[in-house]
Amino acid sequence: MIEALTKELKETYQVVFKDISLLEQAFTHSSYVNEHRHLELTDNERLEFLGDAVLELIISEYLYHHFQDLPEGKLTKLRATIVCEDSLAKFAKECGFDAHIRLGKGEENSNGRNRSSLLCDLFEAFLGALFIDQGSQKANDFIYQVIIPKIESGAFSHEMDHKTALQEVLQKNGDISIEYKLVREEGPAHNRIFHVEVNAGGKLLGIGSGKSKKVAEQKAAEVALGDLNQK
Repeated sequence: MIEALTKELKETYQVVFKDISLLEQAFTHSSYVNEHRHLELTDNERLEFLGDAVLELIISEYLYHHFQDLPEGKLTKLRATIVCEDSLAKFAKECGFDAHIRLGKGEENSNGRNRSSLLCDLFEAFLGALFIDQGSQKANDFIYQVIIPKIESGAFSHEMDHKTALQEVLQKNGDISIEYKLVREEGPAHNRIFHVEVNAGGKLLGIGSGKSKKVAEQKAAEVALGDLNQK
């Protein structure tokens, strides 16, 4: 287990643990420890506690700097969506972590390897182990490689509704026509980039780009909000 895991971490994420026992602990579920008491193993629950805090801090800092138009309440809601159980379980699977967790027979037989809560805990435990072994910068690098691209691609755009926020700002003194216009497309079909501009009252307010028209519109609204907040 550990040999394959260390190889994957090195090749995919440029992560090489100094203390392999920390990595082993991160991937050891309490059910495995209970069934192998003679080995005097430690499960990953304490590492999970630490990893949860590390993750929240790094994501919070990113959101604070990159979504300056969002108020505290919406930032909190967005962060909660990103670090929720289902999201972290998906990240764990995308990293292939589910194949390496050490489970007891009962947990294995009850499909624990695919259980969202278990995979979420595993992802956080790995971050905790990485933080202890190599410090905050390496944990930051891993999160920026695994999670941040998902945010930037619009995976959580349903919680970042800049279009609604822009509409509320522009129409607080009465109705005003807001138009989103596709101005350019570029790139191959499998990696298309869309460029959209937002206009209101005959004025260009912002231009945004994204891998879909929807994301590009949100980006344009975000730019417009940023400019309006500076005036």
